[in-house]
Amino acid sequence: MDVKTLRFDIHAQPNDETCGPTCLQAVYQYHDDTIELSEVIATVKTLQTGGTLGVMLGNHALARGYQATLFTYNLKMFDPSWFTGEVDLNAKLKEQRKHKTSKKFQVATDAYLRFLELGGKIRFKELNTKLIKRILNQGNPILTGLSATYLYNCPREIGELNEYHDIKGEPMGHFVVIYGYDIASKTVHIADPLKANPISETQHYEVTLQRVINSILLGILTYDANLLVIHPKNV
Repeated sequence: MDVKTLRFDIHAQPNDETCGPTCLQAVYQYHDDTIELSEVIATVKTLQTGGTLGVMLGNHALARGYQATLFTYNLKMFDPSWFTGEVDLNAKLKEQRKHKTSKKFQVATDAYLRFLELGGKIRFKELNTKLIKRILNQGNPILTGLSATYLYNCPREIGELNEYHDIKGEPMGHFVVIYGYDIASKTVHIADPLKANPISETQHYEVTLQRVINSILLGILTYDANLLVIHPKNV
């Protein structure tokens, strides 16, 4: 199959810090779950610095009764050797937490431990067209944490001022949903919660596979770089 497009709708995020919950609510909606966006925003755990993490979105889905798999490319959090043979990720994360003590790292670690406790699966697979196709062909949209700076090819941002600045700015993270692909044109279909985004007049657009893969991998700069796949149990 060279083309696959899921029927997928998404609301506009209410503010700069709610892209993650907005994407999550859209995925719930895709699975005929009628939870309101306001409720998802109110109940997804957030960071003190604002925003959330993909794993926190996964925890919300798991607590709601979904199955969740996180494909991670975050080498700050996970060592590649942990995915070779029989390795206890829970034990590794707890041991690592003793040596890496920044507040954000500790919070992220706790979220991953919670994810595992709730039955979530963490995978380390090569990010390529084959993986994206396989997930979409199974009928599941892909919620991904990535680099907005690379995806949009825009200047870095001063977060607290919500301003672009090529000198003072920092790379910014974002969440979008991949809901389709076209192998012939080498593109994927993106549902973006940011209504007034820098590359499209609508919240649905196509970007090249290579650009979205690069954007996902560069999500490591903001503690994400992952694919989150959720679906109802027994589906």
